[in-house]
Amino acid sequence: MLVLGIESSCDETGVALVQCGDTPQPQLLAHALHSQVAMHHAFGGVVPELASRDHIRRVVPLAREVLERARLELGDVDLVAYTRGPGLAGALLVGAGVACGLGAALQRPLLGVHHLEGHLLSAFLSSDPPQFPFVALLVSGGHTQLMYARGVGDYALLGETIDDAAGEAFDKSAKLLGLGYPGGPALAHLAQRGDAAGFALPRPMLHTPDLDFSFAGLKTAVLTQVRRKEGSACDAWRADLAAATQEAIVDVLVSKSMRALRDTGLSRLVVAGGVGANSRLRERLDAACSRARTRVHYPELPLCSDNGAMIALAAAMRVEAGVASPRRDLTFDVKPRWAMHELNSTEDHGSAA
Repeated sequence: MLVLGIESSCDETGVALVQCGDTPQPQLLAHALHSQVAMHHAFGGVVPELASRDHIRRVVPLAREVLERARLELGDVDLVAYTRGPGLAGALLVGAGVACGLGAALQRPLLGVHHLEGHLLSAFLSSDPPQFPFVALLVSGGHTQLMYARGVGDYALLGETIDDAAGEAFDKSAKLLGLGYPGGPALAHLAQRGDAAGFALPRPMLHTPDLDFSFAGLKTAVLTQVRRKEGSACDAWRADLAAATQEAIVDVLVSKSMRALRDTGLSRLVVAGGVGANSRLRERLDAACSRARTRVHYPELPLCSDNGAMIALAAAMRVEAGVASPRRDLTFDVKPRWAMHELNSTEDHGSAA
């Protein structure tokens, strides 16, 4: 089965081709991605209307590029998948509309995919794919969640953020440090030159018995330190504060992830989403899992951010597992707010409807 996947949930347009069924492991044949970072930089964050318009401009050329790289034709596609939610409503409608048009033109079935399920399953395209069941740490944009993944489409929520997500903590703290947008990667880069012991920052909910997260208090603590230090003759404190901020976020993510493994009795952890590309987080999780004699799996670095490959893969895996039925009718909707744990193995939430 050849699946064309379209991702347009926020500020990245992704298109990919994934082949499933012919080999034991799904194969990524080609993918292309356009990031809107430069366009939104001047505004310090994503402008939804601009994002939607840019998706319209990019998605068809990216689809052509992917087909050329794979040396395939549109007629070779068996299934068209798109991100149904969560995300920005206008941006989601662009991908859904293009997918619907392709389905009509090609007379191929459609399948709407949950964006976070795409992230969760993206590690199956890596050189070290996981096996079910596992604990998943989802750290993507405004989402920080721990999930019990029993199988494709069978997920239980273990814990989630009650306010800011880890990615938001990175971005907001970076903005306070004057690093601009997107702040997460810039803060991580600056942190490499700093001393995390230079500032004592809180680790919200680190020792609570549950598996929930909270990062709003950390952001407030960073703001307090910035106000104290602004105007200092030496500017080296910024790198120290960046390092301390990163270490505080990583401490909480690692501690809660390891607790989730202990509480569930599972021995596999999958880390997915943009924050999953953070090198310090990977370093700390590798060490913690080694000590606990558990396995940790990550997507390949290019697939940590939003991309079409994860959407195509999730659609293919849902169909192969028998938990989704693609539809040939041309009606569709999008779900800007869509809780991941609503997905299950008996009801097809991801189909066009």
